[in-house]
Amino acid sequence: MQLLNTLYVTTPDAYLHLDNDTVRIDVERETRLRVPLHHLSAVVCFGHALVSPILMHRLADEGKSLVLLDGHGRFKARLEGPVSGNVLLRQAQHRRLASAEFCLAAAKSCIAGKLKNCRQVLLRGARETGREDDNAELTAVADEFARALARLEHAPDLDAVRGIEGDAAKRYFAAFGLLVRPEARADFTPNGRTRRPPLDRMNALLSFFYSMLMNDCRSAVESVGLDPQIGFLHAVRPGRAAMALDLMEEFRPLLADRLALTLVNRRQIDTADFVERPGGAVTLNDAARKRVVVAYQERKQETLTHPLLESSLALGLAPFVQARLLARAVRGDAVVYLPFTPK
Repeated sequence: MQLLNTLYVTTPDAYLHLDNDTVRIDVERETRLRVPLHHLSAVVCFGHALVSPILMHRLADEGKSLVLLDGHGRFKARLEGPVSGNVLLRQAQHRRLASAEFCLAAAKSCIAGKLKNCRQVLLRGARETGREDDNAELTAVADEFARALARLEHAPDLDAVRGIEGDAAKRYFAAFGLLVRPEARADFTPNGRTRRPPLDRMNALLSFFYSMLMNDCRSAVESVGLDPQIGFLHAVRPGRAAMALDLMEEFRPLLADRLALTLVNRRQIDTADFVERPGGAVTLNDAARKRVVVAYQERKQETLTHPLLESSLALGLAPFVQARLLARAVRGDAVVYLPFTPK
């Protein structure tokens, strides 16, 4: 299995076009990058990038998606060729949606994965803080997550599952500032979780990571033939990739939260990398977006051991592996979906 590559274009007014079998990116009529088309699985453009119609057609013909996001990383559109997913799998997925028992079990698995991985972020922060008060508070919140996992096991319906997740998320982001090095807390402690738009620097950084992660999870879901619009935890709504959001939950702490903290704590991202907009919105500037994209791609190349398969794999492949496990549960080949919770 190869780690398929996504080309992220963050430079304003970049022009993407096809040059033989290569994607060429020009900025102000100067070529900045050439990438062989066969190396790519998808192209993601932030902000006002231009894409030639010939390149669009070629991407569609080869089953490579083109995703358009605004400057904040918010989803705008997706271009892709004919769906090649397994129609029998999608029929099974639609039948599962009508089963309250299956939806509840799948939702519990998704949130259990998220809670376990968030708890590991908190415990790791407690070990590394070097401050007794911070250690005690982070450990206390981690203990709350352990109790939330126990309550989740006995949740009677989806509303109860969502309530447990919502309460845990509030506690998590209330303690998130303690994971930031002390001298940077004034600038990077989030005021809860804000989005659309993010209202502080940490939320701006997290939202940018979540946008990239969402695209990866949607690609993973589609790669196995599942319908990204039909989820079991997130309600089905027009234009919402509910299944991708379901899969994304367990990966937020691993591929976004920890990486955001690493960049801030290692001083790879600073206050000068953000722009405050009228009305309070905060966004990354162009140069910082490029560095964040590189850091995200490097993070996906890191290897770890899959707890269920007991084999080593790149972290960027984990959503694709989990999508396959989810498809097995949908088909009935597995009793339950097991989330990705590495140590």
